[in-house]
Order: sequence, then C-alpha cells, then structure tokens
Amino acid sequence: MPATGARPDPLAAFRFRVRIEGREAGGFSEVSGIQAEVEVLEVRAGGENTFVHKLPGPTKHGNLTLRRGLATLELWDWFADIVAGRVSRRTVSVELLPGGQPGKPVRWVFESAFPARWTGPELKAEQSTIAVEAVELAYHGFVMEE
Repeated sequence: MPATGARPDPLAAFRFRVRIEGREAGGFSEVSGIQAEVEVLEVRAGGENTFVHKLPGPTKHGNLTLRRGLATLELWDWFADIVAGRVSRRTVSVELLPGGQPGKPVRWVFESAFPARWTGPELKAEQSTIAVEAVELAYHGFVMEE
C-alpha cells in the first residue's frame, strides 16, 4: 500500500486541451468518443462441446466529438475541404491536465483524423446561450501516453 500522500488521485475531467497538428485548437467545452473495442470472434472446435474459443478480432474505434463555442471558422473550413474532396488528415491530441498535482498530462493521440460530421449551433431567439459547434472526427486509431 502506498504511503499517505503518495497515492495518485484520479485526474479531473474538466482540465483538458485539444491540439491539432501540435497547435492548440482553442477552448473546447466537451470531448467525447475516446473509445476502442476489440471485436471478439467465436470459433467452434470440432468435438469440443464445453466452450467456444474466443479470439481477438479487429479493433473498432468510434468517432471523436469536439464541442466548442463558435468563434472561428477553422473547423468548418477543414470540414468544407473534405466535402470538396480535398482530404486533409491531421494528428489530433487530447491532453488531460493534472490540475494542481505534480505530474505529466495524460494524452490521447489520434492519427489520420478528418472531419466526418459538422454540427452548427441551435439558434433560439428566446435564449441567451452561447452558439456551440460540434465536429466528429474519424481516425485510424489512437495511442495513450503519459
């Protein structure tokens, strides 16, 4: 058991930053879709009736969704390039920062990302909320680093 004060506490999910091609991409209010799943292949062996072999298959990744207040056209321009057939894949990283604690950030690096969906703000005259855009990024895979 670690000594008192030596135990690492879980990182807070509200302290993060997003980088696209190593450049800070502005203030995002939400990042979701950091996930990977290994497909399980079931193989029956002849004469073996007590179990089915389970083998790892291909890995599937969901889309990464980034949400932020609509301030610049940077994400829209990237999406518009994809729509026009000018495919520009980029490296996107999400860093979870150790707020007030010593240590390095935890970082997820998404390779070959491109916008697969862009969602604009909901416009309502009776509310005074921030206009929020969302972009879903498809990617080949990710690594987790510390």
